[in-house]
Amino acid sequence: MGLPTLEFSDSFVDSPDFRERLKCHEIELDRTNTFIKELITDGHQLICALKNLSAAVQKFSQSLQEFQFECIGDAETDDEVNIAQSFKEFSQLLNTMEEERRRLIQNADDVLITPLERFRKEQIGAAKEGKKKFDKEAEKYYSSLEKHLNLSSRKKESALQEADAQIDKERQLFYDASLEYVFKIQEVQEKKKFEFVEPLLAFLQGLFTFYHEGYELAHEFEPYKQQLQYNLQNTRNNFLSTKQEVEKLMNRVRSADQDQKPPGQWTMEGYLYVQEKRPLGCAWIRHYCTYEKGSNTFKKFRLKSCIRRKTDSIDKRFCFDIEVVERHGIITLQALSESNRRLWLEAMDGKEPVSPEANFSPKAASDMDLDSDTWDNKTITSGLKNYLRLVCSSGFSAESDDQNYRVCAVHALVHKLPDKNKEMLEILIKHLLNVSTHSENNMMTVSNLGVIFGPTLMRSQEETVAAMMNIKFQNIVVEILIENFEKASESKDNTQHTPVRNNAFILYPYCIFYEHIRKSFLILIHRDAKAIYSCEAEHSHELSFPKGAHFSNVYPSVEPGWLQATFEGKTGLVPENYVVFF
Repeated sequence: MGLPTLEFSDSFVDSPDFRERLKCHEIELDRTNTFIKELITDGHQLICALKNLSAAVQKFSQSLQEFQFECIGDAETDDEVNIAQSFKEFSQLLNTMEEERRRLIQNADDVLITPLERFRKEQIGAAKEGKKKFDKEAEKYYSSLEKHLNLSSRKKESALQEADAQIDKERQLFYDASLEYVFKIQEVQEKKKFEFVEPLLAFLQGLFTFYHEGYELAHEFEPYKQQLQYNLQNTRNNFLSTKQEVEKLMNRVRSADQDQKPPGQWTMEGYLYVQEKRPLGCAWIRHYCTYEKGSNTFKKFRLKSCIRRKTDSIDKRFCFDIEVVERHGIITLQALSESNRRLWLEAMDGKEPVSPEANFSPKAASDMDLDSDTWDNKTITSGLKNYLRLVCSSGFSAESDDQNYRVCAVHALVHKLPDKNKEMLEILIKHLLNVSTHSENNMMTVSNLGVIFGPTLMRSQEETVAAMMNIKFQNIVVEILIENFEKASESKDNTQHTPVRNNAFILYPYCIFYEHIRKSFLILIHRDAKAIYSCEAEHSHELSFPKGAHFSNVYPSVEPGWLQATFEGKTGLVPENYVVFF
């Protein structure tokens, strides 16, 4: 299991789980920093103490053998596997070299020591500075937040507005520090793949040439060195393309409304202040709370009711009351802002407080004004979407190291495309194959074409860091399509192959290949549709429409179960099962 992905949206939520995942990266960064220091010390011993060279090389070799190279994500590309394995390969070569006559090591400082020191100081050092800033702004923000939330609502409006503006400013400083730290710490984890390994590769190449039988050993090492250089270049190219996408995502998250609910497993989650009774009065304690609408569960309790608290009924702002099945009485909660309270109330179907003249007895379930058809459809839709997410994330998670199997898997998925889409894909790949044949002049190798067209052809449905990290697998799929185009063309008429659903070990990045290709090419075909049911929009990006409404420019959305359509001049989302195509 590799390092967990850090999502930019998690910086706004700042959950305990986010902090734990962030801690994993910090531990790995400290471990890498410590290892670099040890590696530099070992290098100096090799330069300064020729008579102790054997012992120094042995320790250096042992360190490489024991170091475990971790990459972000659950799956690794062949390039990353080879790069991680390279440490053990280096160790084996050093053990062989130790038996030979030692020679003077020249230029080791420029080749090895200086680049490692630069990486440790400039990259890891920058990440550590980012942590200091993040910790400082976090402590400052939460301290100010508690003071802000303790302000009486009876203060002058101008004072409250000034306090709100100040806490917004400090919140933004905290969010900026969090985003920058998340970006930098993951950037260092990615850059270590090549900036960390390349100095080692160069140092070893120089070291071998100064041994008595250096020429022979260097000759044996050459094929692996070329492969590793190819792997390093691939990871560098993948890093550059991924970095651009991640930076765009970070900027989009930065500019988005910070009170919007980020995607996650819960309907709503975040910090709330809970009023708890104490011997000498009441105290407000901060808790991280979760609510799941399908099971109507707030934390570990079943929710009975949720009512907004009137401002004049309590000395705190942004409060609301809930009742749960497992406890008697009312639980009073304080949200972080008015918009945050509104999100909690919407998630838990919160109600407005009842006036003193009204009957306070709650309605029985049979008295609630619910449209049974609409309620049932929403419940089924929610369950179906959760099921589809589970299928996509865990149904094809096993890996295969067999390159021939990967090629066959992609070949089978291509054959499942509709004819028109398959023809379009064939035209494109044929052109890319032609471009790659002139790579000596245009520098467009198959690998470079994969880097360019992978994200274009198979962009993920989710705009997350985890999805961005899968760009490297999208690139590999394009490489497979180009490299095996002629073979696929020869067997074009032979469509008998093992169905993909019967293959238990298909690599996950390739299992989503068909869906990506289908979505990418279907968007080129806009169709007309008609509504078979009426629908009332719940969000601004959805469309409201009557039964029989006519839609134009209808095409699949990135949101599972929804279509993008235009109705009466407005474009938005409509449920896929609510329409039929002409």
